[in-house]
Amino acid sequence: MEKKIILLVEDNPDDELLTLRSLNNSNVINKIVVTRDGAEALDYLFNRGEYASREAALLPELVLLDLKLPKVDGLDVLREIRQDRRTRLLPVVVLTSSDEEQDLVESYKLGANSYVRKPVDFDQFAQAVRQLQLYWMVLNQAPPNEGSNR
Repeated sequence: MEKKIILLVEDNPDDELLTLRSLNNSNVINKIVVTRDGAEALDYLFNRGEYASREAALLPELVLLDLKLPKVDGLDVLREIRQDRRTRLLPVVVLTSSDEEQDLVESYKLGANSYVRKPVDFDQFAQAVRQLQLYWMVLNQAPPNEGSNR
């Protein structure tokens, strides 16, 4: 059986490491794919560039999306995810250090499933990541993949 994929879109190496360590410490068996900017995330999701040969039907079960990303902003990534029929129902959790109300409101307007501010404290951060993983990968019933046609 294929492992469920979590796509982590994170440009900060420290936050990436903390997230991966938190997932690992909670015995996550999911495959974690990391992209480090918005353009790479979109390439992964839509089989472009270096990901052109990736099996299109194997979409992640969950996207953990930072907002402040190089190349393509996280809100623009979310917008593209929601505009494409293949990915419009994909669960997207905004995981960000932004405390700007505008980012929160815009994320939900664009269809984010959840908005979580990254705690500064490592233990709180690790607990938040574990809870996200438990809810979205174990408890939540995800919609079926809508296929590979736009």
